[in-house]
Amino acid sequence: MFREMRRSDRQLNLERTHQILKDGEFGVMSVMTHEGYPYGVPLSYAFDGNSIYFHSADKGHKLDSIAVNHEVSFTVVGKTEVLPEKFSTKYESVVTFGKASKIEGDEKIKALGLLIEKYSPEYISQGHDYIERAAGKTAVVKISIEHITGKARD
Repeated sequence: MFREMRRSDRQLNLERTHQILKDGEFGVMSVMTHEGYPYGVPLSYAFDGNSIYFHSADKGHKLDSIAVNHEVSFTVVGKTEVLPEKFSTKYESVVTFGKASKIEGDEKIKALGLLIEKYSPEYISQGHDYIERAAGKTAVVKISIEHITGKARD
């Protein structure tokens, strides 16, 4: 169902692929809109080793698109370095494919906690207080990963 990577000599093992996904500051989720156009949106996210989570307003283009077609792609670009004299770039990236769905209850709270731990590790206590206040007004989406590849040029 999923294509093999053309440049398999640059394919990363799963451990390094997961590390790039874990360490990335943001990713781009790509969906198909109900108008039939692709839509890529940059997101802050958390990765738990199996799934990707992001938070959102409870209404909007992302959620409308996921409601039409929950199959998505999520891409993270890690470290890069332009090599002008070689007309090339060192890079590392991850591309995932999966199914996106809104989550609720304990799983939602856990996902919000992962986001606090990733982006505000010095404020865990305050972050959990914030989650208690804001969770009801916040949507959380889980991308269940079905296929993942990492690629790099060192």
